[in-house]
Amino acid sequence: MRRRDLSRRLLLLVTAVAWACREPKAKARTAPVASVGAPPGGELAFEREVDGNLDLYLIPAGGGKELRLTDDPAEDGLARFTPDGERILFTSLRTGKYQIYEVSPKGGKARRVRTNDATEYQVDVSPDGKTLAFLSNLDGPERLLLQDFGSGAVRELVRHGNDTIFGNPHWSPDGRFITFSSNHRIGHQIYVVEVATKQERRISPVTGGGCEPRFSRDGKKVVYVSRRHLGGVSRLVEHDLASGEERALVSWPALNYDPVYSPDGSELAFASNITGQYAVYRQRLADGKAWRVTYGPGLARYPDYRPAR
Repeated sequence: MRRRDLSRRLLLLVTAVAWACREPKAKARTAPVASVGAPPGGELAFEREVDGNLDLYLIPAGGGKELRLTDDPAEDGLARFTPDGERILFTSLRTGKYQIYEVSPKGGKARRVRTNDATEYQVDVSPDGKTLAFLSNLDGPERLLLQDFGSGAVRELVRHGNDTIFGNPHWSPDGRFITFSSNHRIGHQIYVVEVATKQERRISPVTGGGCEPRFSRDGKKVVYVSRRHLGGVSRLVEHDLASGEERALVSWPALNYDPVYSPDGSELAFASNITGQYAVYRQRLADGKAWRVTYGPGLARYPDYRPAR
């Protein structure tokens, strides 16, 4: 594990007691991509580690020149766009603890969003732009918290015991639900919680588990990372919330992580180490046709589409 690799450090933290998402060393294989260049499709924020330094970048989804958004000796990663596409929230180690920052998609000076001595990270903004969901150990064990941007008020949404490790909260398109992962009781599993009532349910199979959930653009499905007993392979699985049925969207013979649906819901962006080093890919859902987006030195992970404007 590289010293300044936020992605791996956080993923190992999130999955320390969860066999479902651990990362063994992978062998290089040929990526099953359709062509060298991906078709146009908006923009992607992602994180890239170069020479031990992890920063945020922006790239056309069709591939091309990368714009470096942050340039700090500390680790910057886990980017999430705001719903209007005008800001990118991310996690940074600039204070010595993971904290939440934001930066413009044009780059420039980053701004700290919250100020305290806690570890706070893995942030997502509600569809109406009014509420921040994030993980925090402020005043106790790690919990899923919500902050109202207008008043600044913070409230607890989910708490699963003193030793629970959470991961990757993501809002549903209608703002009613948040999906997340938790190692509460039965290994790392995928959950959905109703924001108004705090009622939650597990959606991943108890024998499989998972991590890194994201809602589909219509809110009817959740895609997540499933390892099961597949060794050096992880699949990206789509769970239908109404029927409970699941199907594998990406089953490359590699470690496939960080899925996110495109703004129109027609494809996924994700990271895979199928060539031996993580790069960002896109895959069309209709026919499984895929393209590689990022090239160059250093691993590239955690893509997020800029919302359509």
